[in-house]
Amino acid sequence: MSSKIYFNTRRVSPSKLLLGLGTRLHHALAPAHAKRTASKLLLTPQRPTREVAAPTGLVQQAIHTGEGTLMSYRLGQGPVWLLMHGWSGSASQFYPLMNHIAAQGFTALAYDHPAHGQSEGSTGHLPRFVRAFDEILARVGPVQGVITHSMGGAVTLSSRHPALDALPLLLISPVLDYVPQLYGMVARSGYSIRLFDAVVKEIEHEYKHPLSTVDPLGRLARRQGAALIVHDEEDRFAPHKDSLRAAEDGRTRLVSTRGLGHGRILASPPVFAAFDQLTQPRGTA
Repeated sequence: MSSKIYFNTRRVSPSKLLLGLGTRLHHALAPAHAKRTASKLLLTPQRPTREVAAPTGLVQQAIHTGEGTLMSYRLGQGPVWLLMHGWSGSASQFYPLMNHIAAQGFTALAYDHPAHGQSEGSTGHLPRFVRAFDEILARVGPVQGVITHSMGGAVTLSSRHPALDALPLLLISPVLDYVPQLYGMVARSGYSIRLFDAVVKEIEHEYKHPLSTVDPLGRLARRQGAALIVHDEEDRFAPHKDSLRAAEDGRTRLVSTRGLGHGRILASPPVFAAFDQLTQPRGTA
């Protein structure tokens, strides 16, 4: 959805009542047009405009998928770790971590979601991201592990790729209680929930991916591979309490930080150390 809604943590806004009234009226009088308008507003991410210096040796390559041509970024040599960013993010957020991964003797392979970064598309949503991720996972060959940020955690844990359950997984600032949080953000914005639900139903029908099946917390608990979460206690966009819930099973490890927020954590020593832990042979961590 629009970054103005996704990253809006205010519960009260002067325009909230007007937005709710307007969208409900629009949906009642012109439902088809209202759904098209809502799709454009709610499903359009913000592409980063700030230029980020690329690491030396970074190789960019377009990957053609059923969800459009997606731009990938490869750095290093050795076993591949696949990195996935979150909503309104881009692969460039991972450049410091990719440098660290390459220095440890691995290949870091990141890509931009549909409608993000340098990839094609104008709108995005979880089922589209899942389908693109599954295609990329199948095309890039054997993958050693997966690293995600924010909504990327929900995408990975909604994947249907058979190999994913056994792979090591590093979740950074993950969105784990995805569906309630999604609807909660729309409700706080004042936007018509009934109209949003109509948009969701169309996506579910097109992608055969009902939101009722999206359960990142449950999927994480059922995984066979190692999982490690790094999450800041003061994260304003992805609740830290959900990561605490995930760690209650005793299998998922949690590293809690303070003062790093939702984005700065990506280039932090705790994340680098978490990657090192996941790549150590079992019994030596």
